[in-house]
Amino acid sequence: MINVSIPKSPVFSPSSSFSCKSSSESLSSSPPTFTFRPFMPSVVGATSCSSSPSVSKRKRPAKLNIPAGTFGFSSMVAKEMEKEEDKWKEVEVDGNGYSVYCKKGIRDVMEDRFKAVVEFNGQHKQAFFGVFDGHGGPKAAAFAAENLYRNIVTEVEKTGENNVTEAIKQGYLNTDAQFLVQDHRGGSCCVTALIRDSNLVVSNAGDCRAVVSIGGIATPLTSDHRPSRPDEKLRIESLGGYVDCSHGVPRVLGSLAVSRGIGDRSLKQWLTAEPETQVVKILPDFEFLILASDGLWDKVSNQEAVDLARTFCVSKDKLEPVLACKKLVELSLSRGSVDDTSVMIVQSLDRFL
Repeated sequence: MINVSIPKSPVFSPSSSFSCKSSSESLSSSPPTFTFRPFMPSVVGATSCSSSPSVSKRKRPAKLNIPAGTFGFSSMVAKEMEKEEDKWKEVEVDGNGYSVYCKKGIRDVMEDRFKAVVEFNGQHKQAFFGVFDGHGGPKAAAFAAENLYRNIVTEVEKTGENNVTEAIKQGYLNTDAQFLVQDHRGGSCCVTALIRDSNLVVSNAGDCRAVVSIGGIATPLTSDHRPSRPDEKLRIESLGGYVDCSHGVPRVLGSLAVSRGIGDRSLKQWLTAEPETQVVKILPDFEFLILASDGLWDKVSNQEAVDLARTFCVSKDKLEPVLACKKLVELSLSRGSVDDTSVMIVQSLDRFL
């Protein structure tokens, strides 16, 4: 019988909330431990218990000093997890027509993620942007960032351009179903913007928010899904649930402070991943779009965010949208935010006309 020892590592702990990207090469648990025995050649005419003086007693070899973890993968996995965690503590991206700045709050790991896809192939000028605010770990946010865009595009191709709202709804629901099959804990709020054929299609599930600057005026394109919202409270109660306050915050069953999102298996009876979607035609005076997690919006108003961002995105010879994202996060922190905060700015919306 072979005894297999499995190291104590966060990877094998069900309480671990850190997300690692999967790879094509799977890691298994540590292989069996081995006991090394020295090779003892036999002596002709002697037995193992021989006390014959003609046979000299062999000296026992020195003990082999084998470093711990030589035959295991636990230390490798732990290092990869640390690298992944470090990568998300602070993220700054200056992309093709968009900029992002993310900063971890007081939680052990960063739970926010984002996605940006910009394409100018053929006749279509299209793009997809999203910010995902995880809770109970980063797995749901990471899954949504990886899969939601693909699921939405698949549905748009099925239903056609005339039913984009239904396609996005189905894309959200499919992503939710796929994540629940993974049997991971936690969930994620989402806000996404699909730009296609001069239309700006903004959707959200949860309290991530989208605000567009139209000639310097902050115009919200989403409405936060919180249990305190009258229609959301009524929906939850009609399904047999209730909204209760915990630490002064209305929560679904006294637990979760948002009423929609991807994941959250234990509350799925009352939470829905169905988004609310708004389609607007992009006009020449559309300056930029802000997508952000509630780490920003809990401390900074819509108009404050637009006013600060315009300083770097409109009113300067040299535009610095990534600095605008960073300044918005810093403003939230200066007002006492301890939450993970992610801000994305999509500038020059008129280029999609």
